[in-house]
Amino acid sequence: MSDAAAVANRARTGRSKGRWFAQVGWRHVVGVLAVAFSLFPILFVISAALNPLGTLSSTELLPTGASLENFTNLFQKTPFAHWFLNSLLLAGVASFASIFLSALAAYAFSRMRFAGRRVGLLALLLIQMFPQFLAIVAIFLIFTTVTDLWPVIGFNTPWGLFLLYMGTALGANTWLMKGFFDTLPKELDESATMDGASHAQVFFRIMLPLVAPILAVTGLLAFIGSINEFIIANVFLTEPNSKTLAVGMFGMVAGERNNNFGMFAAGTLLTAIPTVLVFQLLQRYIVSGLTAGAVKG
Repeated sequence: MSDAAAVANRARTGRSKGRWFAQVGWRHVVGVLAVAFSLFPILFVISAALNPLGTLSSTELLPTGASLENFTNLFQKTPFAHWFLNSLLLAGVASFASIFLSALAAYAFSRMRFAGRRVGLLALLLIQMFPQFLAIVAIFLIFTTVTDLWPVIGFNTPWGLFLLYMGTALGANTWLMKGFFDTLPKELDESATMDGASHAQVFFRIMLPLVAPILAVTGLLAFIGSINEFIIANVFLTEPNSKTLAVGMFGMVAGERNNNFGMFAAGTLLTAIPTVLVFQLLQRYIVSGLTAGAVKG
């Protein structure tokens, strides 16, 4: 009897383990594979950054030695500090301006009724279907004249590139914010207006604090898009000290990818720091902002 009971217990244990794997266990396997797949490129970049030889051919997943020589060479042999500051300036100013303009447009489209409102919303959506670099030739010719007349906003200047980025500041962000504004009860506006508040006071003192989550989301998206933008910046920034991180680091590996790969990997790690910090700062707003902006009512 004892042998039969033991066999029965083992059978029940096997069936329970099989049910657990069929219901839950396979999810753990998929999760482990997804984490490993995500961590592999990060570990490879860290290994390349710490590789004392600094070449692609000598990089291994687990480095045999570790050195900060690539970081030192990055600042000594390239104007990486200028690229870093230029990118932070452009991304910070462009994301702030994008948030402000999108919030103004979203508030107007959500709360006001005027001729051309629907056409304007559809036009914003339609324009975003065409990438900005399709007009790169026309923009280049325009800025050739602008550079001769006003060099401060011409080629090789952060403010000239900032004006270009403002051309795509609206669009998806406006639609996302409008969906969030639509969820706020209009009684808030009406009660504030009855108390004598102007449209500006209602917008800045009542609406903006309530839509802080969507402001954080659009700000993060705008920051990431600006700091990673390459195509337009590569055309308009040619001087070494005026380049952004994306343009400057591309030039490091464009011709000598194998030799400069260690410095390139070190630069990518440093480039990720601002984005990670901004994400951590705004993390608590992101989930609520994305979900609330996606529904109405």
